[in-house]
Amino acid sequence: MARRCEITGKGVQTGNNVSHANNRSRRRFLPNLQQTSLMSDALGKMVRLRLTTHAIRSIEHNGGLDAYLLKAKNAQLGLEARALKRRIEKAISAKAA
Repeated sequence: MARRCEITGKGVQTGNNVSHANNRSRRRFLPNLQQTSLMSDALGKMVRLRLTTHAIRSIEHNGGLDAYLLKAKNAQLGLEARALKRRIEKAISAKAA
């Protein structure tokens, strides 16, 4: 499983450990990924996602998963998030019709 947020796309970064003697060795900065279940009001069920804590805070700040995805541009979202956004848009349009 990739170490990548499904909503924001944030992934692993690389850098150096630098010792007091200025010796450098490569290291990895891993994102703080959490397996979470978020309620989708449009779909009427829980959706399990692997998100960074930053993405979880952003979703809560914007009023939930549906509101966040509908407000976000497709270029900013990952593949899984785009598919989920299309499912939510279909469910909303079906309820309206």
